[in-house]
Amino acid sequence: MANGTAQNSITLRTDAWWISPLITAIVLGSFGIYSTWRAFSNVDFLVQPYLSPFYSPYILASWWPFSPALLILWAPLGFRATCYYYRKAYYRSFFLAPPGCAVKPLAKEGSYTGESKFPFIIQNIHRYFFYAAGVVLFFLWVDAFHALWFADGFGIGLGTIILFVNVLLLSMYSLSCHSFRHLVGGKLDVFSKCPTRFRLWEKVSGWNENHMLWAWVSLFSVALADLYIFLLAKGIITDVRFI
Repeated sequence: MANGTAQNSITLRTDAWWISPLITAIVLGSFGIYSTWRAFSNVDFLVQPYLSPFYSPYILASWWPFSPALLILWAPLGFRATCYYYRKAYYRSFFLAPPGCAVKPLAKEGSYTGESKFPFIIQNIHRYFFYAAGVVLFFLWVDAFHALWFADGFGIGLGTIILFVNVLLLSMYSLSCHSFRHLVGGKLDVFSKCPTRFRLWEKVSGWNENHMLWAWVSLFSVALADLYIFLLAKGIITDVRFI
């Protein structure tokens, strides 16, 4: 009877294992709602010299009647959605598959198909989303440097600092990615024949150890950067000029 009870229960763990997936679900869900609203709103995203990262690069096309953010957000969204860390995060928090280590998954036994069927088979093109997101990242760097030039010339405002911090964190998230690690060190049988690539691979491997940290801080930074510019555009706050 004891064995039968153990097999049918969700888990024998006595710690608060549900807190982590709950917090993850709240944070990711809140970011999803906020970013969707901002992407479709198509207003209050530009206050010279600041451009919201949700709208970078800013593309105006006569043939596109919708928000220009929708033309580019598929790249960073796809990159994050197929990220190895984020897969673990939302599989546990939204799909409960499983919600935690040694916790019974929500899905019926034998129904697991991995990432071999639609839509999860899309996870296998993560490296291509990495390349596409890299293009967007380049324009975010351009925007950060553009934020150094105001109507009266060179300057540094709080928005400038926010945009630079944001793009730096996004860069670390991208450069600590498994796909980038494979790009610099993959397909090498003998590292001694490519010492430069080996040293670069070691450096990226060190960044990769903190990939989860970069994933979270960059998620918050991109939302806060957009929120700051939104509040400026609404006139709710004013930018602080240091130079």
